Amino acid sequence: MELRHYNSPEESEPFELTIPEDCAGLRLDQVLARLFPDFSRGYWQTQIELGAVKREGGAVRSKDRMHGGECLWLDSEPVLRDEEVLPQPVPLDIVHQDAAFLVLHKPAGQVVHPGHGNREGTLQNGLLYYDAALSQVPRSGIVHRLDKDTSGLMVVARTPQAHTDLVRQLQARTVQRHYWALVNGTPPKEGVVNAPMGRHPRLRTRMAVVGQGRVAVTHYRVVDRFPCHTLLECRLETGRTHQIRVHLQHAGFPLAGDPVYGVPARRLDDASLAALQGFGRQALHAFRLGFLHPVSGLSCAWSIDMEPDMAQLITVLEHARHVG
Repeated sequence: MELRHYNSPEESEPFELTIPEDCAGLRLDQVLARLFPDFSRGYWQTQIELGAVKREGGAVRSKDRMHGGECLWLDSEPVLRDEEVLPQPVPLDIVHQDAAFLVLHKPAGQVVHPGHGNREGTLQNGLLYYDAALSQVPRSGIVHRLDKDTSGLMVVARTPQAHTDLVRQLQARTVQRHYWALVNGTPPKEGVVNAPMGRHPRLRTRMAVVGQGRVAVTHYRVVDRFPCHTLLECRLETGRTHQIRVHLQHAGFPLAGDPVYGVPARRLDDASLAALQGFGRQALHAFRLGFLHPVSGLSCAWSIDMEPDMAQLITVLEHARHVG
C-alpha cells in the first residue's frame, strides 16, 4: 500500500500532524492507526520504515513512545485508496464530457477528495458514482484540484492515457487556468508575482513565499476597481498549493474574505462591510480552463460565469463606488 497524492505532481505538499495529549504513552504506530482508522497499524509501520513520517530533530521509529504535543510531518496527507472511496450520488455540474475527460464546475464548499475528516460527500465520491470506470484511472481521473472554498472549473480524465497526457501538460505549464480574484487594495494595472513557495517556516499548516521554495509564477491584470478593493484576472503559470492566495498576499493585496491569508479592508461603508462579513470564503473563482485535447491534440477551452455569491458581493461594491 502507498500514500496517494491526489493533486498534481507539481503541487504535492507534506502534511502536518500534532500528536494529541491523550495519546501519551502509546507507540507511534498505535497513535497513527488511532488517528487514521482507515489505515492499519501495519501500514503505518511500513510508512515509518520508508521514511514517510518525520519530526523535527530526526527520524522516528514505530516503537517510539509519544508524550503528546509532538509535531510530525507526513510525506502527504493520508487519503483513502481509490478502491476504498465509496461511490455516492453527489451532484456534479458537468460543463463538457467526451470519452477522454470531463470538465466540471466545482462549487465553493465542496472538498475534492476524501481525506482525514472528509470520508464522504466529496467530488471524488460523486465521480465514482457517475462513472464507475473511473476506478481504473489514477486518482479517479482527478488531474488537479481547487481548494474547498474556491469555485470553478476542473478537468477529470476518463482514461489512464488521458490522465497521463493532462498531467504532462500541467507539468509543461501549457494548461490555461484563469481566475477572478477580488483583492484588498489598489494593485498596479498588471503584473507578475514570481516568488518561490513552500511551507511557512513557523505556521506549518500554511504556505508562504520562502527563499528555498519551489518556483511559482502568477500573472495578473486589473479588471475593475472599487473604493477599497480591486477585481483581478489571474493566470497561473505554475500550480502550487494556495498559490494565488499566497502570492497576492505577498504582493500586498490579499484576497477579500480569505480566512487564512486575508486581512479586513479598512474604511468600508456599512453595506460593503456586511456583504464581506457574510461572504464566508476567499473571493476566488476559476472561470477559464484550456488545454490540448489528449486524443485529438486540438486546442480546447471553456469559460463559466462568475459564482453568484461573488457576483452579488461585487454588485454591492459597485454600488458603494457610485454613491461614495
